[in-house]
Amino acid sequence: MSLLAPTRPCPAAQAPAPATPASRQVPSAWLALLATPVAASANSPVLILPDMAGSLGIRTATATWLVTVFAWAMAVGTPLMAGLLRRRGLGNTLRLSAALIVAGTAVVAVAPWLPLAMAGRAAQAVGGAGLVTAAMSLAGSVRRMGVITAGFGTLGAVGPLLGSAIADTASWRVSLAVGAVALLALPAVMRRADLSAPKQTTPFDGRGAALLVLTATALVLIPRYPLPAVAASLLTTALLALHIRSNPTGFVPITLLRTRAFALSALLACTFATSYFTLLFTIPQLLRDRTDWSTSTIGTGQLAALLAGSVLSMVLAATSARLGRPRVLTILLTVGALAPLTAMLTPWAPLLLLVATLAVFTTSAGQATLAVYATQAAPTSQRPTAIGLFNLCYQLGGAFGPAIAALITLGG
Repeated sequence: MSLLAPTRPCPAAQAPAPATPASRQVPSAWLALLATPVAASANSPVLILPDMAGSLGIRTATATWLVTVFAWAMAVGTPLMAGLLRRRGLGNTLRLSAALIVAGTAVVAVAPWLPLAMAGRAAQAVGGAGLVTAAMSLAGSVRRMGVITAGFGTLGAVGPLLGSAIADTASWRVSLAVGAVALLALPAVMRRADLSAPKQTTPFDGRGAALLVLTATALVLIPRYPLPAVAASLLTTALLALHIRSNPTGFVPITLLRTRAFALSALLACTFATSYFTLLFTIPQLLRDRTDWSTSTIGTGQLAALLAGSVLSMVLAATSARLGRPRVLTILLTVGALAPLTAMLTPWAPLLLLVATLAVFTTSAGQATLAVYATQAAPTSQRPTAIGLFNLCYQLGGAFGPAIAALITLGG
């Protein structure tokens, strides 16, 4: 099935069945609260790394491991939590995610050493990945998914300033606890959603899960250790491909990978995320080089640009049904290409802020629409897996982007 081919809505999509007390539709605002605080948690350390390093008695460069381990745990935790959702149901996934966030936050609050703080951040990230996967599985439409992904863009944009403000008034440890705000949505979600565990007759594919985790780990480490990580990723990818051929219905179903709509959606999501995170880290340096703006002016300008792009992405998600799939994809591809081209060719430095708006618009709107396209293309039993693998591709873009940005700024 072509990703561009319009599909007729099924009767269920036109006339949804009446909701039962155990499975009423969860309001999108609660889904956004459940999923989006992890974006602020991921970015909250950006401006307070020196404070964190001083408290732990390490160098600032070493403290960046707290950022890296969070990105790694989000990447590997996403498909694992999706597998849990598929096999054990929404209730067990939400409970485990909440427990991981609480435990991780408690560890970060008292950790006197970097390794222990890293373990706490990893637990927070895996728990956050579970909440994101659960929220996206309950979205059901591009419009509702757009509320979630626009929230990612908004809280991701304010995350650094929010983390800095909390650190100034309280401590850096409290800044790293902002992801726990998502737990406020749990009661409402668990009252309305179907928490029953699905029936499973197939054994858990532990080898496939392990190989996928190793592959994702190697890919995430490419920015820090390029040569060994590339070699390791090639090896683990080859082993994973062989395993999928021998176990086609395992942790990574081969039918899902062969579904064109899913594969193209995941590839586009990774591409858009890579472009966005590259520009996110490159634009401030370009503005410093090309203007006499202060750091605070650059930060405020970029924040405003990112917030504008997030709002526009929500507008596109809300109107996507009327526009149709071909038009939506045309808009995303056009704007997605325009952002980096403008960054490279513009002679007017302030136009770089428009680039930031275009980039966050593309990745937020793209994540909303493409996630729905990817999951609708999958069989019902594989939709949690589709969400997990789709989000893994997005998270990999978040790992590749900063590395490309470093090469650009160093090369410049």
